[in-house]
Formats: sequence, C-alpha cells, structure tokens
Amino acid sequence: MYEYEKERRKQIEEAVVETYKQEEEMMILVFAQWCANHGLDPEEMYRQAYPDQQSNERLQQVLQLVVPKEEAGEIPDDTVLGVLSMFGNEDLAMVVSEAIAARK
Repeated sequence: MYEYEKERRKQIEEAVVETYKQEEEMMILVFAQWCANHGLDPEEMYRQAYPDQQSNERLQQVLQLVVPKEEAGEIPDDTVLGVLSMFGNEDLAMVVSEAIAARK
C-alpha cells in the first residue's frame, strides 16, 4: 500500500508542476501579445526588468505564437498587470506600468 501512495503522490506532484508550467506559458503569451498589440518589443521589456538575465527561452518559444495586432483580441492593461503579478513578475509589471504611463 505504501508504494502505491508514494507513486500516487509523485503523479500528483508532476501534474501540479505541469499545470503551473502551462499557466506560466499562458502568462508569457498574454505579456508577449500585449506587447505586440502596443508595438512594444517583449524581449527588450524583459531585459529592462531583468538586466542580469541573458534571455528567456520560454519567451523565445512563446513569441512564435504571437499574432499580428490586427488578428489579436484586445488585452486590457489590467489583465497583463494582473497575470504578471500573479506569477511574481513584479519587476516586469513595473516596466509594463511605465510603458502604459508613457502611452497616456
């Protein structure tokens, strides 16, 4: 019985990690698409927020999913700020906030 419980716990942990990765990827896509919708470079904004990091592989992968502004739906500023904050990307949220303020 113990081995079954151990294996089941491992499966649950793996499912939780996979769900988190999928949600994180969605957050990155929301950010990248919001940037495209406003004529901003998501890689440059990421570098501004995290200058000590080389590049973000997941951002690179997600950029392939970004569509032209004309094909994309509207992403409200509050939405992109909310998803960034939800995943603890406060530095990136600050850079996004600055871009919003500069636009207005």
